[in-house]
Amino acid sequence: MRTPVLLALPLALFTLPALAKDPALGATTYTVYEAYMSPAQEPGEESETPKALEKSLGATAPSTPRENRKSRGYGQIRFAKDLSKAYVDVEIQGVNAADILMFHIHCGPPGVLGPIIVDFGESESPAKKLANGKMTLELTNKNVLFVKDMPKSLKPSLPESCPAELGFLAQTKTIAGLEYLARKGVLYFNLHTKAHTYYGEMRGQLYPAKEE
Repeated sequence: MRTPVLLALPLALFTLPALAKDPALGATTYTVYEAYMSPAQEPGEESETPKALEKSLGATAPSTPRENRKSRGYGQIRFAKDLSKAYVDVEIQGVNAADILMFHIHCGPPGVLGPIIVDFGESESPAKKLANGKMTLELTNKNVLFVKDMPKSLKPSLPESCPAELGFLAQTKTIAGLEYLARKGVLYFNLHTKAHTYYGEMRGQLYPAKEE
């Protein structure tokens, strides 16, 4: 008597080897996002800084139009697949490290100024971290910013600090949330210098890295 086809299929599945992976791989395998930074990605010129912010930002050097700047950079974020941590690797060129004031990851689509979600100057000035033009560091949940109040002069149309999803007031507070935003294409690096404090010296939108 022949085994019915519908019964034979489940029996065959039970004979397959288990596909579960070693959980330890979650901390040693990565999902990678990368950005090539350039002044052209900044949504405006420093000369267009809102008057209300000029004094507080305190630019101390003359600005240069975006098309005339030689600054360039590359940055990547490697998220551990268990989303417990991430690693940031950055290299910049055409920028005097002594002129760097701030370096952040912001949340916002291309052409939009968004809130800061990771501040690379929390423990040490970014000028020191990028003294030789390169920087590598580890991120954990404690490095993901939760912004309670916006500066009075800024009134964004969306809930502050990168909402996990439009329509929700919850803010991103974890590496898992940071990776989710990277997947949506709404994270970007922004380097600020003494001459370009508002929009920034150069910017790089993060996208999934392609294997070469």
